[in-house]
Amino acid sequence: MTTFKDARAFLLAHRTDYDAAVKGFRWPDPMPFNWALDWFDAELASDPESRERTALWIFDAAQDRQTKLSFAALSRRSNQVANFLRAQGLKRGDHLLLLLGNVVPLWETMLAAMKLGVVVIPATTLLTTDELRDRLERGRAKAVVAAQDQVAKFADLGADDLVRIVVGTTTSAGWLPFDQAAEAAETFTPDGPTQPDDPMLLYFTSGTTAKPKLVRHSHRSYPVGHLSTMYWLGLQPGDVHLNISSPGWAKHAWSCFFSPWNAGATVFVVNQPRFDAKGLLAIIRRCGVTTLCAPPTVWRLFIQEHLADFKVSLREACGAGEPLNPEVIDQVRAAWGLTIRDGYGQTETAAIVGNSPGQKLKIGSMGRPLPGYRVEVADIDGNLAKEGEITLALSGERPAGLMQGYQGDDGKLSGADGTRYRTGDVVFRDEEGYLTFVGRSDDVFKSSDYRISPFELESVLLEHEAVAEAAVVPSPDPIRLAIPKAYVLLTAGAERSRATALSIFEHLQARLAPFKRIRRLELVTELPKTISGKIRRVQLRRLEHEDNRTDHLRGTEFKEEDFPELRTRPSGHEV
Repeated sequence: MTTFKDARAFLLAHRTDYDAAVKGFRWPDPMPFNWALDWFDAELASDPESRERTALWIFDAAQDRQTKLSFAALSRRSNQVANFLRAQGLKRGDHLLLLLGNVVPLWETMLAAMKLGVVVIPATTLLTTDELRDRLERGRAKAVVAAQDQVAKFADLGADDLVRIVVGTTTSAGWLPFDQAAEAAETFTPDGPTQPDDPMLLYFTSGTTAKPKLVRHSHRSYPVGHLSTMYWLGLQPGDVHLNISSPGWAKHAWSCFFSPWNAGATVFVVNQPRFDAKGLLAIIRRCGVTTLCAPPTVWRLFIQEHLADFKVSLREACGAGEPLNPEVIDQVRAAWGLTIRDGYGQTETAAIVGNSPGQKLKIGSMGRPLPGYRVEVADIDGNLAKEGEITLALSGERPAGLMQGYQGDDGKLSGADGTRYRTGDVVFRDEEGYLTFVGRSDDVFKSSDYRISPFELESVLLEHEAVAEAAVVPSPDPIRLAIPKAYVLLTAGAERSRATALSIFEHLQARLAPFKRIRRLELVTELPKTISGKIRRVQLRRLEHEDNRTDHLRGTEFKEEDFPELRTRPSGHEV
């Protein structure tokens, strides 16, 4: 029988030996297992070597104030919260909406809910009242734990039977102070065993193309499944791990909760009133952060600082959320001698592909399948192919880190059954098994019968010194069906001028084959994004399709043919 401890120990022992890890890893056998009780409490908070180690370290930059809690302290405090929630009538199977920022009660509540068997619905504090109503109704929430500044949003939501708990003070009637939990007993007794298929989390997807889906995870799929994420991040006991992600989104659970604590590492969090790259880099240096994971947007802001001035203690650097561009990787490597290791997963999964420590890296590749996942690349007909959709083979042993399914209004699950799970993400697989991102299956488009990957063109755009962010979409064309067009957000100080557009066009002409060239540029002041920070290409595609010139997202458009000086340069064959 393979236990959680066995599987974890195996991955730590083969941290830099990818081939051995893939060959020998086995998921823990499905059995009654409550990660918060059987791992966090029974191991991390009890073992003499780890119990007084810092489990959670929160750095509030505005006040220069730090909060540190050991594994033992968090165990006791989450027991108190579990008893407090139980006293409010919550029991196994009930749903709780969690609406907090990076404050200690977020981690206490997550652990407490797991101990109780209560299903948590993580939510970002940026949600509107209507979005909250949707979470409460479709999520069937019985209780909410919310920050003080969220209370007003609930005034017109009804839900009179909702148990309302506030972190902070409020004068609104019907809200219980979270601080009352400190009066509860420090020991907790569960009502029974937790089965591996008991539901644990309900995530609402970011909704880039449609109404958010409800992704349901079990007590097996995220706590156990994130052993693979621990392996990709290269985490070890005693590490100080900083993951830059907002609460309410799956990546926060990935790397601010399960993966570091699977390893026995410290979760390090920095709260800034507004994101400040230079200030964050100084804190990373000051606090001895050893492992860092950040989205591409943050890495792009980092490289606008003089990285070599920051003598950091980093051993591992990772990127996630969207693929990283080679220009960013090169600059970080030149400054710190570290190569940012990309990885891949979804809200629906743990990390399933990655460049783990010790592997040969191929710049631009997301890496190879991580231990425990049989990843296949399939074409539209389901046949194995070099270029196609990332899929997970489900026949035989089901990978632990896959959701139970999308939960419908009737409570039934779909999308993760059968013999194969389809991710919707298109990649190219080379002879050595490395996967390179091409695009979402609904983002790739054709121009003159050539397949165009927005990500490939965006990567080239981002190499230009004036480009901060970019999104490439098809623009209707009577000859080519569609032509690539880029919506471009410039760096601070760059002018939205003809000269800037010409410089970008010259850069593109020198780097791209004629059939791939971007023919239109629109220099804008903002790009549409989901509240999780992903660019909504679908919204820009709609602007182009409808030829909507009045939308607030529109900027100043420049056409390649309006620059006669470009035509004097040889461009090769064009269709």
